[in-house]
This record gives sequence, C-alpha cells and structure tokens, in this order.
Amino acid sequence: MIPTTEMRRIVESSFGPLKCHCTLNPGGTMTVEVSDPATGQVDLLMVGIDTKPLTTSRAIADLVAELRADLKANQEWFGRYDGRDATGKH
Repeated sequence: MIPTTEMRRIVESSFGPLKCHCTLNPGGTMTVEVSDPATGQVDLLMVGIDTKPLTTSRAIADLVAELRADLKANQEWFGRYDGRDATGKH
C-alpha cells in the first residue's frame, strides 16, 4: 500500500507546468485542483475522489490519466467557449 502522502506527491507532480494541489479529506476522499500558476484560473476541480482503491502505483497512474483527460476536455471546452479554438488561438 502506498502512503497517502506519497500518493498526494505523485498526483501533484503529474501536472507541470500547471499547479496541482491535492487535499486529503476525512472519510478517505481526496480533492484535486489544477490551476494555471500565472493567472490562478482553476482548470480542473475534482471533489470526492475515493482514495481506498489507490493502493498501487498503477491505480494512481490510472487516476492521473483520467484527471488529465478531464483537464484536456475542460481546456478544450472553455477554449471554444471564449472564442478560442482548442489551441487557444482566436
């Protein structure tokens, strides 16, 4: 089993150059917030992630992959929403 502090470190270090902050909550859940360090804009906020199944490096890698996919979808959606295409250009 991977200690929660190590799990948090792995997840937080997986989103550079963006800033990622994980909060371990009572009851075995985690909140992950990914933001732009220059603007502070939050690009992804996931609340209530169950930490119980995150006992192996593979499980943590799978979580990071899911979070990255959600982050990409958010960035594409909001990029289009504000008049930009998926590359961020107007």
